[in-house]
Amino acid sequence: MSEPRDSASVDDSSDEFSLYDLRVEVVATDKPMICNHSAGDYFELSGENLTLPAGQSFPIYPLAALLPLLPAKQRETSGSDWMTTDTDIACPDPNCGALFRIKRLGRRRFKHGDVTATPLKLGGKESGAQ
Repeated sequence: MSEPRDSASVDDSSDEFSLYDLRVEVVATDKPMICNHSAGDYFELSGENLTLPAGQSFPIYPLAALLPLLPAKQRETSGSDWMTTDTDIACPDPNCGALFRIKRLGRRRFKHGDVTATPLKLGGKESGAQ
């Protein structure tokens, strides 16, 4: 069964699409942090590229918990979708008080053919890998 799409946010006439750049920042709560992260630590995601500030690390376990959410956060979502409104994700360690705040930054445009070798059909013609 196909999902209904919001025609205002979907343009099937072009091979271009946009994604939000994201910043994921560690936020302290009243509980102590147990894991190897500090308030203010962050990483950014632009397209498929994750970057950290020079000299900063980020623990693998919270990263593993965050990764499945990030592609959805990069995409346009309805204003009433929880993916739009909920920005704070708890550390997966139940004893750790850290939150990870996901902020949408600017949008970046991509072309289908630049990110996949699978051809895209637009108006009955193939477009894509070049």
